Amino acid sequence: MTPAKPNSLVSRLSAPPIPSVVAWGREYKGLRGPLIDLSQAVPGYPAHPEMLRLLGETAGQQAMTGYGPIEGEPLLRKTYAAHVAELYGAAISAGNIHITAGCNQAFMCAAIALAGAGDTVALTNPFYFNHDTTLSMLGIGRRLVECDPANGFFPDPRSAEAALAAGAKMLAVVTPNNPTGAVYPPELLHELFGLCRKYGAWLILDETYRDFLDADCGRPHSLLSEPGWEDTLVLLYSFSKSFCIPGHRLGAITAGSKLVAEIAKVMDNMQICAPRSAQMAVASAIPLLADWRAGNRAEIARRADALRLVLSKLPGWEIGAIGAYFAFVRHPFADRSSAEVAEKLARESGIVCLPGAYFGEGQERYLRLAFANADVASIGLLSERLF
Repeated sequence: MTPAKPNSLVSRLSAPPIPSVVAWGREYKGLRGPLIDLSQAVPGYPAHPEMLRLLGETAGQQAMTGYGPIEGEPLLRKTYAAHVAELYGAAISAGNIHITAGCNQAFMCAAIALAGAGDTVALTNPFYFNHDTTLSMLGIGRRLVECDPANGFFPDPRSAEAALAAGAKMLAVVTPNNPTGAVYPPELLHELFGLCRKYGAWLILDETYRDFLDADCGRPHSLLSEPGWEDTLVLLYSFSKSFCIPGHRLGAITAGSKLVAEIAKVMDNMQICAPRSAQMAVASAIPLLADWRAGNRAEIARRADALRLVLSKLPGWEIGAIGAYFAFVRHPFADRSSAEVAEKLARESGIVCLPGAYFGEGQERYLRLAFANADVASIGLLSERLF
């Protein structure tokens, strides 16, 4: 009897990375103080009490137990569209918004709607690993766009153009970046948009950490004001980090209305609709908790400053890029892989972080530190633990 085999596109993938590093942390004996978890991007402070009240109130409504509109609750689509329109100074309506169960699902829905098995998609190197594995399990090829460490890990437009000229159906970028934290300047985003338009490709702009941009950064870009942006641009977003509700899985896609209709076909077969009670709660929270979110932005900036200070005093450790939520840090151990360094830090020093190799090719000298997970005092302890 020939045994049945699973889908090779899935079985060839490595196990999910976060549990592996968390397992290293469980081996820590506590000899150097409390565990400092800088692995998964989880807000290092609780959700606002009003957010919890709204979630409880909406979850208890009988109406929320049934299916909702595939594209998302009308109130949330309208409220979020108004938020995006104000942020970018652009004409955005509810018809441009599709709500998903988290930003990972937003990327998968967009990828399925825009590319198929055998197509190629361009990703930056380093990349967000879930983008890479999503494409892999869909049978979509990957072409890497190089990001120069000497230039703050910004993607090289020449490398991007080479990928697009070779036939990539879309270019996916994350800003503020995961894993590096790099914030791509508006002029770079406009250049990438122009290249995608030139080659008839899509620009997928994942803005999961947009709400943690420094208040002085100004408008992230003005791409939504470009004539015909709907034929080139797709924005992805996550409510999870901004409102500290990652367990409720809520994300959003901003796109042209025709593409939203295509994504609805995907969503109908994937989940039908995003969690309804969380949608209604967030629709109320967007205006109510604006000041609280601004305060969180300032707190994250303080944590970034604390990490800069610590690493500035440690010989051999160097920040390659930092911003919003993450720092991509060059470690001093040229003879060790990033996984070896990360495992040793977790087991012996109680610092859980991700190896650079999880994020692409040629990243062995780097570690990703999700500094937003830890308060300033905990970050200060790193100076005593980084060997």
